[in-house]
Amino acid sequence: MRTVDSLVELVGDTPLVRLRRFSAKVAPTILAKVEYLNPGGSVKDRIGLAMIEAAERDGLLGPGGTIVEPTSGNTGVGLAMVAIERGYRSVFVMPDKVSDEKVDLLRAYGAEVVVCPTAVEPDDPRSYYRTADRLTREISGAFQPNQYANDANPAAHEASTGPEIWEQTDGRIDVFVAGVGTGGTITGVGRYLKERNRDVHIVGADPEGSVYSGDEPRPYLVEGVGEDFWPSTFDAEVVDRFVRVSDRQSFLAARELAHTEGILTGGSCGTAAHAARVVAAEYPPDAVIVVLLPDSGRGYLSKLYNDDWMAANGFLDRRSGATRLATVVAAKQRRLPAIVHMHPDESVRQAIAILHEFDVSQMPVVKRDTVESRDDVIGSIHERGLLERVYRDPAVLDAAVADVMSRPLPMVDGRDTVESIMGWFTADEQAVLVCDGPVPNGVLTRSDVLDYLVGPS
Repeated sequence: MRTVDSLVELVGDTPLVRLRRFSAKVAPTILAKVEYLNPGGSVKDRIGLAMIEAAERDGLLGPGGTIVEPTSGNTGVGLAMVAIERGYRSVFVMPDKVSDEKVDLLRAYGAEVVVCPTAVEPDDPRSYYRTADRLTREISGAFQPNQYANDANPAAHEASTGPEIWEQTDGRIDVFVAGVGTGGTITGVGRYLKERNRDVHIVGADPEGSVYSGDEPRPYLVEGVGEDFWPSTFDAEVVDRFVRVSDRQSFLAARELAHTEGILTGGSCGTAAHAARVVAAEYPPDAVIVVLLPDSGRGYLSKLYNDDWMAANGFLDRRSGATRLATVVAAKQRRLPAIVHMHPDESVRQAIAILHEFDVSQMPVVKRDTVESRDDVIGSIHERGLLERVYRDPAVLDAAVADVMSRPLPMVDGRDTVESIMGWFTADEQAVLVCDGPVPNGVLTRSDVLDYLVGPS
């Protein structure tokens, strides 16, 4: 039988994949080092194992100890796997900009997670760096690997990732491109490659708002890459140039990798992939460019792979028919209550006043004050129909809403798209009732959808 005793034995030896479609418009070959094929799903598996082994050798971490680390997620997973195998408790401190999936993932490994604000200075006591320092002091037997200052971080890549790339390309690599977070990957790989061939060009992919490429530090949305300070694990002398990449470019490149190559990656992979294509445009057809893709996109399904999130942050055109109805309802509810409604025993006169007060042309009629299910909706009131009836008989103003209401508005699911309801908006149907599963959540009219589509992106 061919078996291993632990997943940590499977760290490393990730493949190089030729990006044929993604690189179709540039001449050189672009090869992707697909690091999400590590057992924990990212390049950080390499340093998680290396840092713990170094701590054990140096007597910094003993039986029953606790691993405390500030992380945007991936390093935490790498450390958590080793912690489980070797019987350590793990506590991870994360910035609040990380996706919910990343927090849930670490908790799935049995780790404790503390979330801290992103928009504070690194030395602020509330930052995830300083919070990790405090917990390390307070917890007995705690050890902080500190990937930002641990020499085992770049050493792991100099010992494994760099040699793998050299061997896989048969030494023909011309350019290596990677994002810079702690700087360990690009430092370790860059050192090894330059030792073998000093002409190998090392390119750092850096988000707008990161200090590495000389930008003023400011918040950005891509996770796990860039910094607002210079870690000691980063050797700037190794990097020949930086390519600055926006959030939009990062996320769209990651989505393009998924759509063209079937490689589902995170936003920082998009940062590196975009930079690799920028650099590739400057090289001849026989050049070999390797880009390191650090992690999987499965931790970002609610963000960069969610059309609503992308549109809300200005990264996708609102005019896309793929926008979910729940997103349009949320935009409308910044201006109006969730559901403007009437009760069957209220008068038509009251209904008209409500229509005018909220400047709406139709609304549902419901059984009670709180709308808890689709069954609570028993009818609807329409401004046009009321006008015709009151014009013919003014006494209708004092009639009960139940006597004049129309059938309920068509009900649709908030997960449906704008495209799916365009057929409802015929001359006879002016609105739909959008539901969150069984619970009505808001009314959308033709004008609401139009306002959303032409509104600010």
